[in-house]
Amino acid sequence: MSQYDEIRTRRKISPFALSPSKGIKSDNHGSTGSPRTAKITRRSIVIVAFALLAVWNVGQGSYILAKAELAQWLIASAWAESTTGERANIKPWPWADTWPVARLEMPAHNIDQYVLAGSSGSSLAFGPGYIFASAAPTEQGNTVIAAHRDTHFAFLEKVKVGEKISVTNAAGEIRDYIIQDMRVVDKEDVAWINAENNPYQLTLVTCYPFNSITTGGRLRYVVRAVSKPDDIVV
Repeated sequence: MSQYDEIRTRRKISPFALSPSKGIKSDNHGSTGSPRTAKITRRSIVIVAFALLAVWNVGQGSYILAKAELAQWLIASAWAESTTGERANIKPWPWADTWPVARLEMPAHNIDQYVLAGSSGSSLAFGPGYIFASAAPTEQGNTVIAAHRDTHFAFLEKVKVGEKISVTNAAGEIRDYIIQDMRVVDKEDVAWINAENNPYQLTLVTCYPFNSITTGGRLRYVVRAVSKPDDIVV
């Protein structure tokens, strides 16, 4: 056997030529990375795309739509991580000043939304906002959630007394609330916030009227729902 044939034979039977060494991660073209590594990579890519959209505001309609879609993906990812891991208050993107605190569902109106912490303009732009001064989601007291009338809470115009609203907190506890009444109030009238006719209450609030073409009006539409102490699923 020639020296060349010997070298070629050694390369053929070398285990390193057949598979990567144990414990060595593959590069971006491989598939041996862990699921968590892949998940972080995808989320990082979406965050970068979201940041680029924020600075590249060309074509307002397409920009808003793409931004909303990416934001919802990131919010859903942050919610999943906060409910399955040990961390809490996980921000959907690094510069966010809010995070998902609850999930609001109303199957009768095809509603499945993530509730964000706080009711600032930056929070309400991406979803309903939980008002910090109220009771924590699913806990005893009056939980108040606000959203815009022309986006996330547009469906409130069609809700009816007796319909069910489900709220899930970050611990995975689900509480069902039944709508009791709806009312129109002045924005200065906040007596309904402290209304404690039932130990477990959920209040959804948005601007009114729904079809108004102007913003910043004085009226608010308030939907009040209540729950029994044992109407919770863990």
